[in-house]
Amino acid sequence: MTAERPPADLARENTYLKQRLAQAEIDISDLNAELGRLREASERLAGRRAARAPNPLGSGQ
Repeated sequence: MTAERPPADLARENTYLKQRLAQAEIDISDLNAELGRLREASERLAGRRAARAPNPLGSGQ
Protein backbone atom coordinates (compact mmCIF):
# COMPACT_ATOMS: atom_id res chain seq x y z
CA MET A 1 0.00 0.00 0.00
CA THR A 2 1.23 3.44 -0.84
CA ALA A 3 0.10 6.53 0.98
CA GLU A 4 -0.79 9.69 -0.86
CA ARG A 5 2.07 12.16 -0.78
CA PRO A 6 1.39 15.82 -0.11
CA PRO A 7 1.38 18.06 -3.20
CA ALA A 8 4.26 20.09 -1.77
CA ASP A 9 6.45 16.95 -1.66
CA LEU A 10 5.53 16.07 -5.22
CA ALA A 11 6.24 19.59 -6.44
CA ARG A 12 9.61 19.61 -4.68
CA GLU A 13 10.53 16.23 -6.19
CA ASN A 14 9.36 17.36 -9.62
CA THR A 15 11.55 20.47 -9.42
CA TYR A 16 14.52 18.37 -8.34
CA LEU A 17 14.03 15.89 -11.18
CA LYS A 18 13.72 18.69 -13.74
CA GLN A 19 17.02 20.16 -12.51
CA ARG A 20 18.71 16.75 -12.71
CA LEU A 21 17.39 16.25 -16.24
CA ALA A 22 18.64 19.66 -17.34
CA GLN A 23 22.09 18.92 -15.91
CA ALA A 24 22.15 15.50 -17.57
CA GLU A 25 21.31 17.09 -20.94
CA ILE A 26 24.15 19.60 -20.48
CA ASP A 27 26.53 16.77 -19.58
CA ILE A 28 25.50 14.80 -22.68
CA SER A 29 26.07 17.83 -24.89
CA ASP A 30 29.51 18.41 -23.34
CA LEU A 31 30.44 14.75 -23.79
CA ASN A 32 29.34 14.78 -27.44
CA ALA A 33 31.52 17.83 -28.08
CA GLU A 34 34.47 16.16 -26.36
CA LEU A 35 33.90 13.00 -28.38
CA GLY A 36 34.04 15.04 -31.59
CA ARG A 37 37.30 16.70 -30.52
CA LEU A 38 38.84 13.36 -29.57
CA ARG A 39 37.74 11.78 -32.85
CA GLU A 40 39.34 14.62 -34.82
CA ALA A 41 42.55 14.34 -32.82
CA SER A 42 42.63 10.59 -33.33
CA GLU A 43 42.13 10.96 -37.10
CA ARG A 44 44.83 13.62 -37.24
CA LEU A 45 47.29 11.44 -35.34
CA ALA A 46 46.50 8.40 -37.48
CA GLY A 47 46.87 10.41 -40.67
CA ARG A 48 43.45 9.43 -41.87
CA ARG A 49 41.96 12.85 -42.08
CA ALA A 50 38.67 12.65 -43.96
CA ALA A 51 38.73 14.45 -47.28
CA ARG A 52 36.74 17.65 -47.17
CA ALA A 53 34.85 19.22 -50.01
CA PRO A 54 36.65 22.24 -51.43
CA ASN A 55 35.66 25.57 -49.95
CA PRO A 56 33.83 27.54 -52.66
CA LEU A 57 34.98 30.77 -51.00
CA GLY A 58 38.62 29.69 -50.88
CA SER A 59 41.36 30.80 -53.25
CA GLY A 60 42.08 29.12 -56.54
CA GLN A 61 38.83 29.78 -58.32
